[in-house]
Amino acid sequence: MNSEKKDLKSIAKGTFEETYLEEGFFVLTHKNENDTVEILERKIDSSYIQFHFCNKGTAAFVFNQGRYTLNIDEETSLLLYNPERDLPIHLELQPHSWLVSLVISIKKFHGLFSEDTNYVTFLMDDNKDKKYYKDGKISPSMAVVLNQLISFNLNNSIKSLYFKGKAYELLSLFFNRSEDADIEQCPFLVDEVNVAKLKKAKDIIIANMSEPPSLQELADEIDLSLKKLKEGFKQIYGDSVFSFLFDYKMEVARKLLESGDYNVNEVGLRVGYSTGSHFIAAFKKKFGTTPKKYITASS
Repeated sequence: MNSEKKDLKSIAKGTFEETYLEEGFFVLTHKNENDTVEILERKIDSSYIQFHFCNKGTAAFVFNQGRYTLNIDEETSLLLYNPERDLPIHLELQPHSWLVSLVISIKKFHGLFSEDTNYVTFLMDDNKDKKYYKDGKISPSMAVVLNQLISFNLNNSIKSLYFKGKAYELLSLFFNRSEDADIEQCPFLVDEVNVAKLKKAKDIIIANMSEPPSLQELADEIDLSLKKLKEGFKQIYGDSVFSFLFDYKMEVARKLLESGDYNVNEVGLRVGYSTGSHFIAAFKKKFGTTPKKYITASS
């Protein structure tokens, strides 16, 4: 830290202006118009993604009691997400700096891009090591929206509605910075065409769960490479194709057993197991008990 920031007289406590949009989604804004550094803090847990935009001046996000710092400069953005730990905001906003932040839950975020939010399991064990700290440039069209958010001067009764529209617009612009956006550039999403293809892949394996196609056959049918099928499916549904199918089949089997209309062997055949012993082993792997014991416990 420089001597100016060490001087307590040059540091002031600031407060975010917080606008609630809907469950799992809110906006933080702050304009530091003073000649002092302002410290702003806000608790954020690990289930949220943070999008920060510095449209004027500069700031620094401080983590782990000052042991780690991420700077954000004028006309740049910063995406933060770590499912392993909470990322509370501790921001050092320099004099005459403006910041706008969108904070959205991972569940809500996936819901913006996929109708299949019930199948999104982004926080599964396989994904717990995924974290993102990504910076980028603020485009001119994004800058317009940011200035509208931070300089809001309309009737306060429409503020939440206005902010909601602008927040969605900002996210749309954020993820439309390049026509050739891919998984590497955009860590959570594949492009819209591939999303449709991957949804089709999911529908195909569900419709043919007793005799599913091979991965290569599935890739050929949806017109994607095997690599993009594997990567994209896991990105959207949080699991590999066949792990997802296994969980789906076990859930179907559980409901069929609870209905009381089928015996264990019949249920096994319906979800694709040619022998009762294979089905029993699979069911026990998923639920920790045999189908017969599960029926007894449920009745």
